[in-house]
Amino acid sequence: MTFSSPTSFSKTQAVESSSGCLRRFLLPPLAVVLVSALLALGLTRIDTAQASSPEISIQEKAKVAKKGLAPLFTPEVLAWEDKILAWSTVYQLDPNLVATVMQIESCGYIDAESGSGAMGLFQVMPYHFQEGEDPFLPEVNAFRGLKYLRQAQESGGGSTRLTLAGYNGGINAARAAERYWAYETQRYVYWGLGIYRDARSGLDYSPRLEEWLAAGGSGLCRLARQSQQ
Repeated sequence: MTFSSPTSFSKTQAVESSSGCLRRFLLPPLAVVLVSALLALGLTRIDTAQASSPEISIQEKAKVAKKGLAPLFTPEVLAWEDKILAWSTVYQLDPNLVATVMQIESCGYIDAESGSGAMGLFQVMPYHFQEGEDPFLPEVNAFRGLKYLRQAQESGGGSTRLTLAGYNGGINAARAAERYWAYETQRYVYWGLGIYRDARSGLDYSPRLEEWLAAGGSGLCRLARQSQQ
């Protein structure tokens, strides 16, 4: 998973509790009635909050799904949006993370190949493929690449930094202290983390992506653009 690329639904429940001070001259039966009513109201609010929270969560997820990819990615990557959204569902990954990896691995260039032998859209190393598989076939490349990306994410405990490091340098290598990571992996995380954070923020422009393009990524995107014409 290496290409010679250029060098968190927080849920809050608010339960209102009311306390009153019943004066001594009120009759005890009246106090019992008032306290019972207040308790019933409080329990009703708790039940309502608990019942509505999952529905809100589902609605929010639906809104995110409808938004699709952040518009900051290059046109060559956005051309793969439908596929990226479908693959993200299959492999249970954030679409913007998948798009970020595609951006810095191939910029959507199907025939991308690195000096180390990584191939295709997600720059998958040869040993990940089974005999007879076409590494440059998008569906095959996505299957092998995104399956490994998911493993890297799980191994990294959901940390985007460790996920990207594991994908580029290997899951075992990413477990080491960051100072021991290969320079290429450090740069890969630098590019990917910045682009992904901008995408998650819903920006339509990423300074880190522009920096990546200026550092040599534009050449890769030019090849992708030519292949898509």
